[in-house]
Amino acid sequence: MARFRRLNGLIAAGSIAGALMAPSAAPAQTFPNHPVRLVVGFAPGGNTDLIARIVADKVQGPLGQRVIIDNRGGANGAIAADTVAKAAPDGYTLFFTTVGAVAINPAFRKDLPYDPVRDFAPVTLIGRAAPVLATDPALGLKSAPELVALARQKPNTVSIGMTGVGAISHMALELFEATADVKFVHVPFRGSGPALADLLGGHVNGIVIDVSVMLEHIKAGKIKPLGITSAVRSDLVPEIPTLVEQGYPGAVAENWTGLFAPAKTPPEIIAKLNAAFTSAVNDPDMRRKFAENAISPAPTSPEELGQLLRSENEKWDKLIREKGITVKPED
Repeated sequence: MARFRRLNGLIAAGSIAGALMAPSAAPAQTFPNHPVRLVVGFAPGGNTDLIARIVADKVQGPLGQRVIIDNRGGANGAIAADTVAKAAPDGYTLFFTTVGAVAINPAFRKDLPYDPVRDFAPVTLIGRAAPVLATDPALGLKSAPELVALARQKPNTVSIGMTGVGAISHMALELFEATADVKFVHVPFRGSGPALADLLGGHVNGIVIDVSVMLEHIKAGKIKPLGITSAVRSDLVPEIPTLVEQGYPGAVAENWTGLFAPAKTPPEIIAKLNAAFTSAVNDPDMRRKFAENAISPAPTSPEELGQLLRSENEKWDKLIREKGITVKPED
């Protein structure tokens, strides 16, 4: 009888332990059972918001739930990042972000309320895009080395526009300068549109912005692309050489887009999200829409995105420290 009492006690203890463990396992098994919120760090209407909406619409099929866009613009994505970092780690609040909020902001702002490596769980990379260095055709330049030679020949006169201090176009320009050991006159704009307009109007000598914004003007011969800042040539604009192949191996600056969940989100939920978003991004219709916006689809495993995040943090932190780049709170 004593043996049976002990056995019953062990069964009861096991049942209690199982009951205590069940709540943590159940959410992962039933996920998702209501709409998922995709937090975007930019206002509606911009390129990042557009891509987020395209992805959100497509992923609803493989995910089996509605995906709602929540725009939290401001501070180069920091407001959205903080929102997701503080959200429940249940997979229902996700961060759709460009490189700025998670890899560039931390190097500039040490007082950020979040740490990108500590406070987020990587889900998948979504896509890659790269700024293009382009100039006024009136300059008669045909390559990046010719631009560098002109800047050295005429110090403090060659002006290059970019989209805001701390933006990827600014970082691409700073990285190119560091690699080429040259200095340009920086002209910051509050968006790609105004930068492009000033180049077309002859007010700046060149610009560094996303290729999607200038593609029709490149085809029309109104601006001259000298180099793209990706590691290899883009399939979308294969005629534009990389800065790397022109002798600047360190000048790689990509405006990648990734998906993150709050830290401590269960691995089973991360796996389900990764499978759903990877399926959506690999869809032929999605790839066509990405191509229309000069973005290369690039889904990855969570581990690969985590490695990219850490390496990008190190790269931008090193550049910003060595060059002493600073931003004002209002930038």
